[in-house]
Amino acid sequence: MGEVNNNIRAQVLVDALPHIQRYNNKIVVVKYGGNAMTNETLKQAVMNDIVLMSLVGIKVVLVHGGGPEINDMLKRLNIESKFIGGLRYTDAQTVEVVKMVLAGKVNKELVSLLSRSRGRALGLCGTDGGMILAQRKSGANGEDLGFVGDIVKVNETPILDALNCGYIPVIATVATDEFGQTYNINADTAAARIAAQLGAENLILMTDIAGLLRDKDDPSTLIPFVNVSEVPFFKRKGVISGGMIPKIDCCVEAVRRGVKKTAIIDGRVPHSILIETMTNDGIGTQFR
Repeated sequence: MGEVNNNIRAQVLVDALPHIQRYNNKIVVVKYGGNAMTNETLKQAVMNDIVLMSLVGIKVVLVHGGGPEINDMLKRLNIESKFIGGLRYTDAQTVEVVKMVLAGKVNKELVSLLSRSRGRALGLCGTDGGMILAQRKSGANGEDLGFVGDIVKVNETPILDALNCGYIPVIATVATDEFGQTYNINADTAAARIAAQLGAENLILMTDIAGLLRDKDDPSTLIPFVNVSEVPFFKRKGVISGGMIPKIDCCVEAVRRGVKKTAIIDGRVPHSILIETMTNDGIGTQFR
């Protein structure tokens, strides 16, 4: 029995070899969020996966949000959470909490978890080294969103410096404008722009659903591959709707800006990142 198990283990490694060769010395940007970020067992599994990828020669960049942590801190401080069109209204008081929680708490906890898995991680945010230059964003109907930011420019130098020194960059998505004002940046948007600026091989968005589904209530209707030219059709049909629209728009923008492929995967599945990068079939929905 042990010999059979060892043979299976050896075959798994052999099967992974072409994928390791394909991604060797290439950049993979992972946007980390959803249930995989709040479930402690899944969180540690994600960290282990990222360290493994790093050790086989993949340059992993981890971009994270932290909505639940921000909500919890705002609640403790008796500050109301308010959303406009799916975006958090961010007044002067809230943006300070966002900066504190994302860059000070969540970011450093992830760095610590990666270190516990014997990875070399470096915590950064959009203000470090002028990485992300932002400007004030308006809502879809011109609403005031407070200090929610649009990305003007991404400077990849701090990220490449970290990668070239053997670190896993862990990036919190707060940024500043030219006057030093802090802005809250959507993590999916930031991951897509960072991936494009780095010329990444793959952008992986971790979510709480299996991927793009023909029927949102039926996981068996997963669409494994989507050409970016098909996206307007799926929007008209209502297959892409609600909260999936901004995520898929990020995938489309990343592909159009030069990222080889992007994927929306189910972060609730243990080792989903490894399944996506190290197997032929992958997991979730790929956009090319």
